[in-house]
Amino acid sequence: MSPLSGIRILSIEQFAAGPYGTMLLAGMGAEVIKIENGAIGGDPARHTGPHMLGEGDSQYFQTWNLSKKSIALDLKSPDDRMRFERLVEGADAVVNNLRGDQPAKLGLEYAQLGRIKPSIVCLHISAYGRDNARAAWPGYDYLMQAEAGLMSLTGEPDGPPVRFGSPSPIDYSTSLTAMVGLLGALLGAHRTGIGCDVDVCLLDVALHQLGYAATWQLNAGGGAERQRRSGHYSIAPVQTFPTADGWVFVMCITQKFWEALTRALGRPELAADPRFRLNADRFANREALTGILDDEFRRRPTSEWLQTLSGLLPVAPVYGLAEALANPFLAETGMIQELSHSAKPDLKMLASPIRIDGRRPLFEPCPPMGADNGQVLGEPAAARED
Repeated sequence: MSPLSGIRILSIEQFAAGPYGTMLLAGMGAEVIKIENGAIGGDPARHTGPHMLGEGDSQYFQTWNLSKKSIALDLKSPDDRMRFERLVEGADAVVNNLRGDQPAKLGLEYAQLGRIKPSIVCLHISAYGRDNARAAWPGYDYLMQAEAGLMSLTGEPDGPPVRFGSPSPIDYSTSLTAMVGLLGALLGAHRTGIGCDVDVCLLDVALHQLGYAATWQLNAGGGAERQRRSGHYSIAPVQTFPTADGWVFVMCITQKFWEALTRALGRPELAADPRFRLNADRFANREALTGILDDEFRRRPTSEWLQTLSGLLPVAPVYGLAEALANPFLAETGMIQELSHSAKPDLKMLASPIRIDGRRPLFEPCPPMGADNGQVLGEPAAARED
């Protein structure tokens, strides 16, 4: 249940791009020590509302920092720098998600920390990287969606550019990519005794989210444009359809699923219609097909369509946020965990998406800033919060 037990990670992190990934590692048993600067109030996420959990804590902050320890250190202070370097001696990795020019200034690169411990792995998560003209630029998730072309692909064709609806998809994907790099480097360091720098930046990962749309653009000059109803770029029917009381998303990715849909609708003749027989035909005649399927789906409510189609072909209800989190399936799979927080004893959070031997790790709330100074540094927490 704790495959990373014994791994110690020091993390100079804030907001989501670093903290999300280190939280998942903490869930798998790594000791993640969050280093916060008390002079600036620690991670700004602690003070981000509107849903606060007392002084210096919030639901926003806990979303990305469960099961971590917190110590208060100012890495620009000579005394705190000495404390930090002593921690490096017993650590496996040092993680930061600072601006690209900061790791060198704060002595967080392998060139500096490798002298203290040759096997240390130094992970740098930044907006644009550490070795280019943008190293000193601040950058955030939404900017990456804009510049990488993702907003140009999102929304209805006749609408303005739109960002993803989830709060931090590029932060999350960057954090996950960074953890792959970190774990790979840790395996190498444990085998050879030599660590390294690992770099992952938001813009690079945002570009990777383009997937085959980027490959098409680079090699064929296009092929991926916004589609109505969140449709697929080349396969039909793959899109939303209106029901009697809502919407469903249907994905006939293969010919088998298309034929199954026509039978479930009681319209097997559609499969033989030359306009819709093969995918190329359906895609070329998607507007006509959409009109026919709209009329069919509007005849029954979403719940009945799910009863008819679920398991037969890929289909899902289009839920609002409240409906999505009240889905009984989440209770069956254990995707919501209740934690006891001092300010909210029944704090509900999403559980880890990772299961080891069929079980999800149980998260704990992150403590107040500097609460673990005593255990980690051997000194009272209060002494380090000035």
